[in-house]
Amino acid sequence: MKDGKKGNRLVDSSSPYLKQHAYNPVDWFPWGDEALDKAKAEDKLIVISVGYAACHWCHVMEHESFEDDSVAKIMNENYVSIKVDREERPDVDQIYMTAAYLTMGRGGWPLNAIALPNGKPIFAGTYYPKDQWLKVLDHFTNMYANDKEKALKAAEDITKNIGLLEYYSFNAAEPLFEKNDLEAMFNKWDEIVDHKKGGRKGQDFRTPKFPMPNNWEYLMKYSALSGNTKAFDIVETTLDQMAASGLYDHVGGGFTRYSVDQDWMIPHFEKMMYDNGQLVSLYSQAYRKTKNPIYKQRVYETLEWVKREMTHKNGGFYSSLDADSDGEEGKYYVWDYQELQPLLGEDFDLYCYYYNITPDGNFEHKNHLHKRNTDAVVAQKFAMSIEDVIEKIQGINQKLYAEREKRVRPGLDDKIITSWNGLMIQGYVEAYRSFGEEEYLEAALKAGNFIHSEQLKKDGSLYRISKDGNSSINGFLDDYSITAMAFIDLYQVTFDEEWLTRAKDLVDYAHEHFYDANSKMYFYTSDLDPELIARKMEVNDNVIPSSNSTLARVYLKLGHYFYDNNYLEMSETMLNNLKKDAVESPAFNSNWGQLMLDFIEEPYEIAIVGPDADAKRAEFDQQYFPNVLLLGGNSEGQLKLLENKLIPDQTTIYVCRNKVCKLPVTEVSEAVKLID
Repeated sequence: MKDGKKGNRLVDSSSPYLKQHAYNPVDWFPWGDEALDKAKAEDKLIVISVGYAACHWCHVMEHESFEDDSVAKIMNENYVSIKVDREERPDVDQIYMTAAYLTMGRGGWPLNAIALPNGKPIFAGTYYPKDQWLKVLDHFTNMYANDKEKALKAAEDITKNIGLLEYYSFNAAEPLFEKNDLEAMFNKWDEIVDHKKGGRKGQDFRTPKFPMPNNWEYLMKYSALSGNTKAFDIVETTLDQMAASGLYDHVGGGFTRYSVDQDWMIPHFEKMMYDNGQLVSLYSQAYRKTKNPIYKQRVYETLEWVKREMTHKNGGFYSSLDADSDGEEGKYYVWDYQELQPLLGEDFDLYCYYYNITPDGNFEHKNHLHKRNTDAVVAQKFAMSIEDVIEKIQGINQKLYAEREKRVRPGLDDKIITSWNGLMIQGYVEAYRSFGEEEYLEAALKAGNFIHSEQLKKDGSLYRISKDGNSSINGFLDDYSITAMAFIDLYQVTFDEEWLTRAKDLVDYAHEHFYDANSKMYFYTSDLDPELIARKMEVNDNVIPSSNSTLARVYLKLGHYFYDNNYLEMSETMLNNLKKDAVESPAFNSNWGQLMLDFIEEPYEIAIVGPDADAKRAEFDQQYFPNVLLLGGNSEGQLKLLENKLIPDQTTIYVCRNKVCKLPVTEVSEAVKLID
């Protein structure tokens, strides 16, 4: 019971998002046969409402409509209503989000679809104020009662197109990836990026701007392999702007999901694990190239936030923090000008100048911190050294963090998602490679072992969700591909071949249960899962690289490690299927772009064998090498490339490419010279 109310069927759900709706007057069902069977038996339309716990506009629509008795009465009388957590069931979200793009030309959350009793959608949209939502309900109630044939035809047309969208046919042409393809891709990039503020250009100031880490990882890699310095200028501008911006939580660490403006000033305040895992990776790699201390600081502070607030005792990482607290978006993060004066005392003017704090504020008359001046400019204005400015600001932020902790905290979605944990493992690994902090490696290993021991079933399949010690929901393709990539990364910093074997086992299972022989691509859902109205693929890259592009990159890496030409051919075939899209729309296929770079500039295999293998590996990792696969250890291990490579009482480095090795050397500096 909550406030004396009787809960609906969501009361016992493991999803924090579903639990948020457990005491709505709407008679919600979770996704499943019970709801669909009821709709068929009573010949009722279905409302399928999709969101997630940290979603601000999901909360708004709940308060305006789903908590309203009059709205609930209409929904309960005329519809079977289903609530879906998109993070638990991205397969369901994928289908009805596609319907939203087909019917409305746009998507987002909350996602609200109207479907036939069999689940086929006749309409899908996003957030609606109460009056508009009532009109939507009334319209489709009348259509189904008075013109059912129209509803049936609409559903058939939409469902047919859902199945076709993002389905790629096999490209029988000979695979051919050339440097002029990369140049054409960069010309496309050059047109769409914001050269002044970083990120992608929007149509106007109010266009949201997302961090899109894989975009900048691609351009950084492309710049290094092509010599195009302009490409890295774009990356550096973007990283500098995001690090200084309101996208970043300067007091507590961590990045929010996106900014609502083109200046990165005001964020949508939710913090997602998938963003932060990728951004830690990106900033760590960029640090190896630039040695920019701000990049290091952002990594350290973000990982401190992850450790402090987002890590389960079992080593897994939680999903997200809400945008709202105490019923208001951003309330936990913003500061009143008058509030800061007594807190900061003589440091008030310095802090206000540093973070552009004004009496009028920048967010609903309060101030969200964003940095617009360099430390050097601040130091000059206040007659301080740069080091003293940095130390002073860090001390003030610690003080304000303690003050902020007295507020109502944003809600935590404490479910653990396998694929998102894979992204955070990769982030910890990249941070370890850049900074050598042992606790970063320990966190990555603990999370990796958690997935292997708790999320992996005896038959080799993965669970997607862990919540309160219970694992549930069959994994989707991203759970397999991203986790496999994380396990490969763990091998490269431990030289423990068990991680490679685990990665291989995951992709072999995925091939058996997700593969489409016609297209030679992979479905998002397993052949063992209950069928939905369409079986879709996830191919194009977005805020998270797609499961197909990640799997194709995993195949390339494992093909090199295991001398497996079948893996290499599968990777090449998948990329060839996407080549046209990758060249024409590189921003939405940047992970495919990274794979194309690996086929054009074939990776180096750097074998380090001997008693000091780890120390040499750590020294090697102080530089940025975007097309290198590390392998080795104290012994030769089981990998073919390491056979007969061990020289007693000596640590030897072999620089190899496509199984052909140059003469061995003993110093990292000598090995670096052998890399073109």
